[in-house]
Amino acid sequence: MTAITDDTVVIAPSRIGSGLALAVVSAVSFGLSGSLAKGLLDAGWSPGAAVTARILIAAVVLAVPGALALRGRWDLVRRNLGLFAVYGLVAVAGCQLAFFNAVDHMQVGVALLIEYTAPVAVLGWHWIRHGRRPGRTTVSGALVAGIGLVLVLDLVSGAQLSLVGVLWALGAMVGVATFFVISADEDNGLPPIVLAAGGLLVGGFVLLLAGLLGVVPMTASTSTVVLAGAEVAWWVPVLLLGVVTAALAYAAGIAAGRRLGSRLASFVGLLEVVAALAFAWLLLGEIPRLVQLMGGVLILAGVIVVRLGEREVSGPPVEAAALP
Repeated sequence: MTAITDDTVVIAPSRIGSGLALAVVSAVSFGLSGSLAKGLLDAGWSPGAAVTARILIAAVVLAVPGALALRGRWDLVRRNLGLFAVYGLVAVAGCQLAFFNAVDHMQVGVALLIEYTAPVAVLGWHWIRHGRRPGRTTVSGALVAGIGLVLVLDLVSGAQLSLVGVLWALGAMVGVATFFVISADEDNGLPPIVLAAGGLLVGGFVLLLAGLLGVVPMTASTSTVVLAGAEVAWWVPVLLLGVVTAALAYAAGIAAGRRLGSRLASFVGLLEVVAALAFAWLLLGEIPRLVQLMGGVLILAGVIVVRLGEREVSGPPVEAAALP
C-alpha cells in the first residue's frame, strides 16, 4: 500500500527511495547539458540551435515509449491538450528562451541563481494555493541550500545586475517552478513518459518556430567537438544532449515529482548545479574552487533539512489505494 502524493500527504518509504533516486538521476542528467552545450558552442553552434536539437531529439526518443505507455488510452491525450501546451510552452520552450535572453543581459551565474529560486516559488505556490505554510525546518533548509547555491555559482565577489536580465531570469524561474508543479500532479492520469514526450514535442516545435522567425538565432556546425581533451564527432554531444539531458532528465524528473511531491523534488533538483560543476571539471577541465565545493556540501545539507521539514509537517504515512 502507498500514500497518495499531493504534497499534503507523506509518501510511503518505498516511493521515497525510488523518488529520490529518480530525482538525482534527473538532476545529474540536466547538469550534464551545460558542458555538452559548451563544447558545441565552441565548435560554432548557437545556443538556440543546440537546445532546439536537444528538445526535438528527446521528443522523438520518447514518442514510441510514450505511445506504448498510453495502452490505447488516447482520450487521455485529448483531455490534456491544454496541459501539454502549458508544459511545452512554459516549462520547456519558455524556460529555455527566457534563460537565453537573461544571459544575454547579465552574468550566467547570476541568471542561474535567480532561475534556481524556483523551489522557493514552489513553496509559495503551495502556501497560496493549498494553504500549506512551510515549517521552520523547511525554511531553514531552503536558506542553507540558497547559501550553498550562491557559493557554487561563485557570486561572493559581487556581480552587476540588469533589470531586463533579472526579468528574463524570473521568467526562467517560473518555467522551472511550473515544471515541478505540473510534474507532481497525478490527477491528469498521464504516465510520466507521456507528459514528457508531449511537452517536449510542443516545446521543440515552439523553439523551431522561434528560430525560423528569427527570434532565436540558429547556427549549426559539423566541426569536431572537444570533450575531456579529446575530439569527438559533432553528433555525439548532440545525441547525448537529446537522449540523456532531455529525454531521460525530463522523464525521470516527472516520475520523481509524482513520488516526492513538487516541494521536495524542486529542492533535490538543486543538485543539478552541483552536477554541472562536476561535469565542467571532468569534461572541460574547469577545476572548481574550494568555495564552490563548500557550496555543494551546503546544497546537499539543505536538501536533507528540507526533507526532514517535509516529514515533520506531514506526519505519519496515510494508507490509500495502491498507485500503478
